[in-house]
Amino acid sequence: MTTTVPPGTAASATGVPHSDVDPFAHDVLEDPLPMHAALREAGPVVHLDRYDVFALARYDDVHAALVDWQGFQSSAGVGLSNFRYEEPWRPPSLLLEADPPRHDAPRRVLQKVLGPRALRRLREGWAADAELLVDEVLSRATAFDAVAELSTAFPLRVFPDAVGIPKGGRERLLPYGNHAFNAFGPDNDLVAKGTPRVAELSGWVNAQCQRDVLSPAGFGADIWAASDRGDITPEQAPLVVRSLLTAGVDTTVHAISAILYAFATHPDQWQRLREDPSLARVAFDEAVRWESPVQTFFRTATTDVRVHDVLIPEGSKILMFLAAANRDPRRWADPDRYDLSRDPSGHVGFGMGIHQCVGQHVARLEAESILTALARRVATIELDGPPVRHHNNTLRAWESLPVRLTLG
Repeated sequence: MTTTVPPGTAASATGVPHSDVDPFAHDVLEDPLPMHAALREAGPVVHLDRYDVFALARYDDVHAALVDWQGFQSSAGVGLSNFRYEEPWRPPSLLLEADPPRHDAPRRVLQKVLGPRALRRLREGWAADAELLVDEVLSRATAFDAVAELSTAFPLRVFPDAVGIPKGGRERLLPYGNHAFNAFGPDNDLVAKGTPRVAELSGWVNAQCQRDVLSPAGFGADIWAASDRGDITPEQAPLVVRSLLTAGVDTTVHAISAILYAFATHPDQWQRLREDPSLARVAFDEAVRWESPVQTFFRTATTDVRVHDVLIPEGSKILMFLAAANRDPRRWADPDRYDLSRDPSGHVGFGMGIHQCVGQHVARLEAESILTALARRVATIELDGPPVRHHNNTLRAWESLPVRLTLG
């Protein structure tokens, strides 16, 4: 779907549809679906005049750009800021904001650290932790805010333990991650809101990445052990640990919230899960497709690149609407329905290609653990009031999700 134009070819974006929509405006963040539909229908490429970027919203084109790391560069930043000309607010991620060959060794290390052996080791303990948390919540009330009591509580309970950071201060992970994902967008009010705490939060997170702070058993220690073997350098090790702490909590919190919202609004699908708990993983991926906790990421044109009939000039920023692709009717039947009979594999909610989320299987295990514990005890999940969205330049999130559960 995309082809690289030889260097030196004159680039022109004539003929591309234009839009003055602001994808980061609060009304759009509250309900982005109409904008997604409009962009998909406008054409395979749309120029967003407000930010002078090119937008891709159709599934085939987003997927093609994600896998074409040679033409669509990550190392110039996966946000609006262009690292070719602008200094990033923190050292770039060795995974998300790097391309081969710099990207390769850290990726191999993290794939091994978060691989099947680690998940087997965690499965039993996380299942027990989920059972305990659900028991605690239900012993207090059957009506509560699912974001606070389940979606946030469980990842903050198990993931930092798995990384090996100390107990104290873990509540800082959420505002740090929130700011990191806001910073991928424009310098708007959402970024300004988090800026006063950047130095404090960054300093705390960076301190947790040091060898002497981490427990001797955990993902963090495994990353440092890889540096001892020479798989990565000692300078790279804390940055790889930081990648886990930056992207490993908020995204999972919002994915679990998405699942619970899906079941509260699709009660027939909750009954399907109760009847067949093995559908827990399908439930997770269908929620990631349907709600897309990570809505967007940027790339930069490495050279002049052609998408269909549009030639995108070298150095241009390209905004990929992962969420729009995940509801593209060209790819998905009845895309606005949350449906456990669907095969959601192929969704781009975790990206695709060499930059696909390396921690996705860890997130799946967290979600599977909490869903399994709930399915054993809960007959129905209903909304118990209007949910409140949390606005973020990159993430689709809930501030609160009032639910009422019926036991049975």
